[in-house]
Amino acid sequence: MKAKEIRSLSDQDLDKKLFDLQGELFNLRFRLATGQLENPSEIGNVKKDIARVKTIQTERKLNINREA
Repeated sequence: MKAKEIRSLSDQDLDKKLFDLQGELFNLRFRLATGQLENPSEIGNVKKDIARVKTIQTERKLNINREA
């Protein structure tokens, strides 16, 4: 998911997206531990999406307007 797409979400949608991504990360880690995960790079992608969402939440909290 691109930062531009994340910025278009409302604050409530960002909270829901963060919750969903954290659940997905948990599931991916669980599948990795049980040997069912075919593509381990998915974990890194989800972690990056979580970081993007948290960054945009912080920017909004601090009233920073960025366009990327």
